[in-house]
Amino acid sequence: MRPIAMNSNLHAGTVKEIVHHGKDQLIYTADFTGLTQLWQAKPGTRGSEQTSFTEDRITFATYIKHKSIFIIGMDFAGNERHQLYVLTLDGTLLPLTNAPEHTHIYGGSSPDGNWIAWSSDRRHPEFLDIYIQNLNTFDIYPAFIGYGSYTSLKWSPDGYSLLIKRTNTSTDNDLGLLQIGTGQVSWLTQHSGEASFKDPHFSSDGNHLFLLTNKDREFFGLASLNFLNKNLTWLLQEQWDLEELTINKGKNKLAFSINERGISRGMVADLEQNALFTWKTPMGVIANLVFSEDDQNIAFIFSGPAHPPDIWHVDLHTMQAQEKHTTTVGELAGHLIEPFFISYRSFDNLDIPALYYQPKNTAYKLPVVIYLHGGPETQSRPEFNPLLQHLLSQGYAICTPNVRGSTGYGKTYSHLDDARRRMDSVKDLVWLVQWLITAENVDPKKIALIGGSYGGFMVLSAITHYPDFWSAAIDISGISSIKAFLQHTSPWRRKQREAEYGTVERDAEFFDRIDPIHYTERITAPLMVIHGATDPRVPIEESEQLVNRLRSRGHPVRYIRFEDEGHSLAKRVNRRVAYSAIVDFLNRNNGL
Repeated sequence: MRPIAMNSNLHAGTVKEIVHHGKDQLIYTADFTGLTQLWQAKPGTRGSEQTSFTEDRITFATYIKHKSIFIIGMDFAGNERHQLYVLTLDGTLLPLTNAPEHTHIYGGSSPDGNWIAWSSDRRHPEFLDIYIQNLNTFDIYPAFIGYGSYTSLKWSPDGYSLLIKRTNTSTDNDLGLLQIGTGQVSWLTQHSGEASFKDPHFSSDGNHLFLLTNKDREFFGLASLNFLNKNLTWLLQEQWDLEELTINKGKNKLAFSINERGISRGMVADLEQNALFTWKTPMGVIANLVFSEDDQNIAFIFSGPAHPPDIWHVDLHTMQAQEKHTTTVGELAGHLIEPFFISYRSFDNLDIPALYYQPKNTAYKLPVVIYLHGGPETQSRPEFNPLLQHLLSQGYAICTPNVRGSTGYGKTYSHLDDARRRMDSVKDLVWLVQWLITAENVDPKKIALIGGSYGGFMVLSAITHYPDFWSAAIDISGISSIKAFLQHTSPWRRKQREAEYGTVERDAEFFDRIDPIHYTERITAPLMVIHGATDPRVPIEESEQLVNRLRSRGHPVRYIRFEDEGHSLAKRVNRRVAYSAIVDFLNRNNGL
């Protein structure tokens, strides 16, 4: 197989989010131009037309049908200080929040379309409060002020209440009904132990919620929550997580997906018939399920190793799913590679799941790239990744492990790396190397690491604490010091992360023992570091301190700084620059 060119369809733009799914109208966001904008699908064709032309990327969008306007969110150069705007159908942009030093999180519109709710840290950087705003006058009123992280999820059907969320940690929250007139909250989900409640939707009678929760169990299941007695009734429980719950306009059908080892399976629950239906898709991940207004179909975004993110439809009469082809792989059809599942035993006999991709040519000892997800409470799933497919075409094998601490395998597994057990997940990488060498046709001298954000911390931890295994390493916006990360990240975000990492007050000595920044002299692998200058989560100074220490002792390190990026590479032109540099760096250091 010939290597895929970096300017091929592999790096074409991708669909991000479905914004509105009318009877004959489908509006979504995509970065086809290199910057995320609004697009409208042309009826009866597979073409689309761009409908917004903002200077900054659109990070969020929703359609207010009563007023025929969009509410959109934008930040500047990836700084995640999101501002909200009205975007009219003729392209006029009207600022709503106008506080660029703060972030704003959209929280729903009132049933009559005259009000919206949002949350912000504008009162104090450690807290998120809830505000409502009139769309006729743009006047802003505080709805709930508290000492915590509070966000609005949606307006109640009668228009008098907001369904709100109190985030206790990244894996624990509570839902409540906020009476707008009085500011009083009726908390609905108080619990002992850890529980998360997500994707809530009001029932047709307004007396209960449909939602997903892992209360008192390992995996997320489907339940209904009664407002009067606050009792939870289970509707569907599986031995995998249920995800992406949504409800139709008539409130008699629910749609969701089941995450089975990372692969999505779409489901529809007919509440009147008390029946479940499923539909088939290739290997991949379903996201952003949206019923059409006429209840004829569901639109969703599907992404798989051999399928770039695209909008699909499932016909609710036949339960057949079909791709809309807003994106195309063109000449790459037949060349994209799907992984297979593996698992291996780690140092304590814990089974670690992973995905393993093999290149077309396996007649020689393969160089391997271990690709590490961020989070850490996320999961490597079989989604489309242009960088991985490009590396496969170059002859690399790829392994994407879900080390302990990953989600998707139950609540217990996701906590096996918490606080003082942090380095157990790094040990999982060492045992992965040993498994690859014995079980697969792998060159033990050509094993490289790539990771971003928390995945970058894993990369740096591996090359400092276990330096003898790696031929090259790539750190993208990675944490080089958990201690510094907690000290310098946004105050409201720090409070949510301390349950996972520990606190500076209690665990500073432990952080000093494990943080990679203190052990740069141990690094032997050539290192590439990529970081955005406006990163609000992991300050770029962490990467630059690391780079300077390595350069001072003459260690090979390549550093790429993007002035117009934040924590992720949002601009397609920058991704192409970064990916080209990554491939060149790996090839040079693996003798390819």
